Parts: sequence; C-alpha cells; structure tokens
Amino acid sequence: MIRLLKILLVLGLVWSAYWYGAGYVLRQSVTAWFTAQTERGWQADYADISTSGYPTRHITTLTNPALADPATGAAWQADWLNMDSPAIWPGQQTLVFPATTQLLSYFDQTVALRAEGIVADLHLKPGRDLAVEWMALTSGPWQVDDATGEVLAADAIVLSMQGTDQAETYKFNVDAPQFVPGAALRRWVRPSAALPDSFDTLELDMKVRFDRPWDRRALEDRRPQPVEIDLKLAQAKWGALALLAAGQVTVDGRGVPTGELSIKAENWRDMLAIAQGSGAVPDYAIGPTERILNLLSNMSGNPETLDVTLSLRDGMVTLGPFPLGPAPYLYLR
Repeated sequence: MIRLLKILLVLGLVWSAYWYGAGYVLRQSVTAWFTAQTERGWQADYADISTSGYPTRHITTLTNPALADPATGAAWQADWLNMDSPAIWPGQQTLVFPATTQLLSYFDQTVALRAEGIVADLHLKPGRDLAVEWMALTSGPWQVDDATGEVLAADAIVLSMQGTDQAETYKFNVDAPQFVPGAALRRWVRPSAALPDSFDTLELDMKVRFDRPWDRRALEDRRPQPVEIDLKLAQAKWGALALLAAGQVTVDGRGVPTGELSIKAENWRDMLAIAQGSGAVPDYAIGPTERILNLLSNMSGNPETLDVTLSLRDGMVTLGPFPLGPAPYLYLR
C-alpha cells in the first residue's frame, strides 16, 4: 500500500509539473502571438492573462481582448475570452465568449453583438502549421445592432467548417432557426407582403476548395481564397417567400466567379421589391428585369414561381441572353 501511495504521489507530482509547464507555454504562445501582431501594425492587446482548470484542462482567460487589422478595417473586442483545451492536447480548443456586448467592425461600420452561450470549437491537426481539422460556432439567442437599431437576430445559430480528405477543401453548413431580419429589411418589403417576424428556414450546405489550407497563416499572412464552390443547397423561407439555390462555381485569382446557379423562387415579385429597396438591383434595371422574369415565370406555368438558371461569365450575371448586372467578387480580405 505504501509503495502504491509513493507511485501515485510521484505520478501526481510529474503531472502537476507538466500541467503548470504546459499552461506556462500556452500563455507564452498567446502573448507571443499578440506581440507579433502588434509588430505587424495591428492593434492586439489585452488587460490580463491567466490559467485555470487543474488538473484535467487548461483554461486560458484573456480579459478585455481587442484585435484590429488596419489593412482590412476588421476589428473585435470583448470583456473576456476563455480558451479551454484538454491538458493532454491543446489543439482541441473551445473558445467561450461572454454574454456581454462584443463589438465587431469592418472599416467604418461597427455593430454590437450580444449572444447567450456562444462557443467556438476548434480542432487543429498536430504539426507546426496547426491546420484546421474542423471548427464550429454555436450560440443560443443572439442579436446584432448598429446605430440605427436591430440588424439581425435569431434563436440560435450553428456554423460549421469540416475538413475533407483534400487539404484545401472544406464542407460548410449554416443553420439559423427563427432568424429575424432587421427593421431595414422589413421596410423594403412591400406592404402587400404579409410576412412573419422570423424566417421559417435559413440553411446553407456547400463545399469549397481554397488555394491553400486554413492554418495559422490565415491570421498571420493572408486569408485562403476560394477556387471552387459546390453549392449543394442554400435555402431561405420567409412566410410566403421561398428561395432555393444550388450550383457550381469556379473563382479566379481576382475573385471573379464563373459557373451556373439554379434558382427557384416563390413569390419572386416581392423578392424583387426587396432587392430594389436594398439597392442590390438599381432602379433603372427593375423594369427590364421584371418583364424578363414575368415572361419566364409564365412559361413555367406558375406566374408566382421562378425556376431559372443564372450564368456567371466575365464578371457578369446573365439569365439566358439577358444581362442582369455585375457578379459579386468572391475575395476574402
């Protein structure tokens, strides 16, 4: 019995030494990363860093963290951030965010995010590059506000990115139940469209190949850029409005997409009114676009439903021989 107690005592001392040593290395790694970003010209700071979770986990807590990239204008700050990982392997990180307000900025636009139970799980592959194996963001009720009021909200959200057997290819899934659009979007809808407060469905399922894997260089160097997009299904249903999309697109080095998207839209006239009100379709194009879509919907047998294929070529979106406008640039900054 005494021999067993001695063995357990030695093992406990060895494990304690490892835990405190690994915790120190983790804190030094976080500190070094923030210092490196500051030297690159970022704002990267925090008020304090500490470690807890003994003996099975390392929970590294940053108080008042703030990050800002002057090259893109992207910035984030919060009251605190917990980085929680098993003591045996720090590559399985769980980031726990506060329920208090977080500020998100992009150039001169700043929004406030409030969310309950927002957690990001990040699994990294062993190795110096720390490539992403999979990551997911989940949250309870959340809301985004800007200076004018509520922008977006939902009862929950699930965002996931799963690696595949190809290092540069990832599966993406998005699900936002009871998604509530902001007041601005609701104002753009014609009064005749009686819509509920929240979407019935808002989902996304797609696979994307990038020009390089998502690893530590995505933060330290540049973002991987999409090369091929296989959109399995994008689906949004808001009362009587329903939109489904699927298709395959390639993207060149300038972010110009080429390919085809199959679109099915129910009550498309109300959707066109929303697009006009938001500025997505300029006023001068509304008349011609509506006439073309009206012709196509009548050909399908249901004047309220569209079932069409959009082509993306040379930086333009076309519907058969009819140009609809410039295609969006797909470039991650």
